[in-house]
Amino acid sequence: MAAPSEENIRFFGGPLDGRVLELGDTEPVRGTVMRHVHLHDGPKIETHYSLDYTTESGWEYRLCGVADPDGVVET
Repeated sequence: MAAPSEENIRFFGGPLDGRVLELGDTEPVRGTVMRHVHLHDGPKIETHYSLDYTTESGWEYRLCGVADPDGVVET
């Protein structure tokens, strides 16, 4: 696995597993939940990812369930 990075976020689980999101000028906020909706070639598939940071792996979105739909960031 690559070294932790302050410039990107890695995805773990679900349809975005293995992808990397560049931060750019965005300031990440631990605990943010992102909703991803897949609409291509079949039924709508909705997944949620929670943002966290560890010194071992840096910023990462992990597949999660959503307890509070009002706190979800659309993608």
